[in-house]
Amino acid sequence: MRSKDLEGHPKPRRTIELLLLLIALTIGIGAQVLVGLNLEDTIDQRYWAVGGLQVILAVAFHIALRLKAKYADPFILPIVVTLNGLGIAMIHRLDFTNRYDGVAERQLMWTAISMVAAIALLVLLKDHRRLRQLTYISLALSVLLLFLPIVPGLGQDIQGAQVWIRIGGMSFQPGELAKITLGIFFAGFLANNRDLILLAGRKVGPLTFPRLQDLGPLFLAWLIALGVLIVQNDLGNALMFFGLFVAVIYVATSRISWVAIGVVFVAVGAVLAYQFVWHARNRFDIWLNAFDRDIYDQLYGSHQLVQGLFGLAHGGLTGTGLGSGSPQIVALANSDMIIVAFGEELGFLGLSAMLVLYLILFSRYMRAGLGTRDHFGKLLAVGLAMVLVLQVFVVVGGITRVIPMSGLVSPFLAAGGSALLANWLIVAIVLLISHAARRPIVVGPMLNTTGEGASGTEDPLRGRNTGEQHPVTGSQGSQMAPALKEGES
Repeated sequence: MRSKDLEGHPKPRRTIELLLLLIALTIGIGAQVLVGLNLEDTIDQRYWAVGGLQVILAVAFHIALRLKAKYADPFILPIVVTLNGLGIAMIHRLDFTNRYDGVAERQLMWTAISMVAAIALLVLLKDHRRLRQLTYISLALSVLLLFLPIVPGLGQDIQGAQVWIRIGGMSFQPGELAKITLGIFFAGFLANNRDLILLAGRKVGPLTFPRLQDLGPLFLAWLIALGVLIVQNDLGNALMFFGLFVAVIYVATSRISWVAIGVVFVAVGAVLAYQFVWHARNRFDIWLNAFDRDIYDQLYGSHQLVQGLFGLAHGGLTGTGLGSGSPQIVALANSDMIIVAFGEELGFLGLSAMLVLYLILFSRYMRAGLGTRDHFGKLLAVGLAMVLVLQVFVVVGGITRVIPMSGLVSPFLAAGGSALLANWLIVAIVLLISHAARRPIVVGPMLNTTGEGASGTEDPLRGRNTGEQHPVTGSQGSQMAPALKEGES
């Protein structure tokens, strides 16, 4: 019996994505034109060239999804293009001041590099499960990336944190890529050892603790990452990596006890860091006593934080308008403090809308992970989703004095090539996982779906109406009925 439209089967929804992309490009390019108008700049071919490049990159990514991952989530790409476009517009606005001149062109260049790299990953990787084969290679890469900034002659100290390397006149933050490689390692290790961690261990009261030898490599990777980051005074990334570790192991085991243990470790680590790490103690002092005159005037004091709070207050509910505020007063307004720049010129309403976009993006990442049928993809997508939401929380919480400030930047908004590249690569990986989660599986009777087909990335020609019959052979060698053709039931 043939059904009309295969009710219940997911639709690619690429047309919806294209329509949303048009809205996203209108917002980003329109914001940049609005900046030029408010600052009385001539709207000439420069603006059209920048807008045209953004359109070409977004449409190229959309075409790649149509060809290689047509069932991927249709909302992720438009949201990211919107945030990236707004970031370029604000950085362009800050370029009108001498303090930040020339950054917008570099950000546009890194946007092009990042999107091309993401498209290449989307085309070449094809199946996210291949990353599972790189579990221990990812661990080695993570250690290498985290150690690079402390190599003499290669590392660079900026604002008291040694997390940058300088090669050929360009600065790069390798720890941004380490959040991807560590995510792959955590997901791969726990997917391979989940049953052993769950079943083997010692029960102490209501909690069950796994054996040390089962979690040894995982704890070793975590300790190395945290140790290096503490030496580098990069407490923001240390918190993000710890959150990634706790989130992935909770999803793998479904035990709330891991979250409780994680909270205890964070509390103990915060106390130890305050006692023995000067950079951490300084951050806490700035957080608790931001308006103290001595702390305000000292080197690496609270001047940046206080000016950011004044900027948010000046923006009020509706903001001063793009190009009409004074965000350049705040140090690092185009990177660490770009949220303050948006808060001043777009106001509470505009900034809230941007935070809602982050919330929707996080939910789509989580939906991709929870919907996929293979455990590795589930853990990887959820881990990358936690990386996104922790970054936003740490940045916004820091500039509003909810928590101490850190060196993290807002994803897709802030100036910085390494962060932009890492986040676009994450988008490509999550889209592949989403494609695997949403695409229909066509199987024949009594076909074992715990193997390759269980991930939703099986041979797309298997069981479809191609004009050929492919019988499925059972375990005893007898021929089974051919797989159902698409459109039959």
